[in-house]
Amino acid sequence: MTQHADVVVVGGGQAGLAAGYHLRRQGLNFVILDADPAPGGSWQHMWDSLHLFSPAAYSSLPGRLMPAQAGDTSPDAGHVVDYLTDYEKRYDLPVHHGTRVEAVRRDAGRLLVEADSGTWRAKAVISATGSWSRPFLPAVPGRSVFTGRQLHTVNYRSPADFAGQRVIVVGGGNSGAQIAADLALDGHVDVTWVTQRPPRFLPDDIDGRALFDVATARRRALDAGRSDTGGVASLGDIVAVPPVRAARDAGLLVAKPMFSRLTADGARQTDGSHTGADAVVWCTGFRPALAHLAPLNLRGPRGHIPTDGTRALREPRLHLLGYGDWTGPASATLIGVGRPARDAGRDIAQLLSG
Repeated sequence: MTQHADVVVVGGGQAGLAAGYHLRRQGLNFVILDADPAPGGSWQHMWDSLHLFSPAAYSSLPGRLMPAQAGDTSPDAGHVVDYLTDYEKRYDLPVHHGTRVEAVRRDAGRLLVEADSGTWRAKAVISATGSWSRPFLPAVPGRSVFTGRQLHTVNYRSPADFAGQRVIVVGGGNSGAQIAADLALDGHVDVTWVTQRPPRFLPDDIDGRALFDVATARRRALDAGRSDTGGVASLGDIVAVPPVRAARDAGLLVAKPMFSRLTADGARQTDGSHTGADAVVWCTGFRPALAHLAPLNLRGPRGHIPTDGTRALREPRLHLLGYGDWTGPASATLIGVGRPARDAGRDIAQLLSG
């Protein structure tokens, strides 16, 4: 049986909940379809030691401040899960957990959303699936030869899983630095951190609040036709959160150049030297999870769907939310997703009233 809604939101993490908040304020009939069986989005799958970049009050979704976490200035992932769970209940958002959307198609003036539990016919769709479900692994020579354990950021939990082992952490971004620091500070793991280029640490006083302001200033400059400020990338790649600072200042977080290939028992450097390893953690990023939108044939360069704000240029009934700066300044963050979610809600309400 096909069900009907004004709007179907695909994804029930932070972006999907922010979208739901603003759709409710617009008085629209909507449903949120979320593949995860429980609330919390990707935060429920993070590694044990992960903390936010910013205090709770600066990591909030629209309408509801995140409460502080006792004993922690910057809350951990579990606190974020609790907050998102409460947010969903507080606003009585119609989230269908454990519902995986397989395809979105055009159908006689509507969009047909095909899920594993049934089909929805909608006047508009907001895609808010993020990227956590689509980890990226580079095509490095020897990956199939290495006999040790290989895992991506999405599978990492704690140093206890690697006690007494030699671990190579690959990646010069935040996850690479934080996981390398996590392992190094434990003291029971032999860690080698490798990066494509020398790591660029942001100034120690930069946190999520400042990053959001920088991203917003860049977007405003571009929208006004002014020169590109460079945004967050101009400051560096790695936020110096306390564990990263501690490992760096103790000399435990020193990056080596990226290896040329993996071998059966480690990695071969470009100078011919060899680093033994029992495991490799690939902190090599993600790609937008957009497979469900393939039937619409909207993809542009680099796999992105061209948008005006959050609205797809070639399909005005579709909005994309929370995938990064191309769908709104800092829209992949808790504090940053509220504004583009508000704009998407207003745009859809105007579309449906026309």
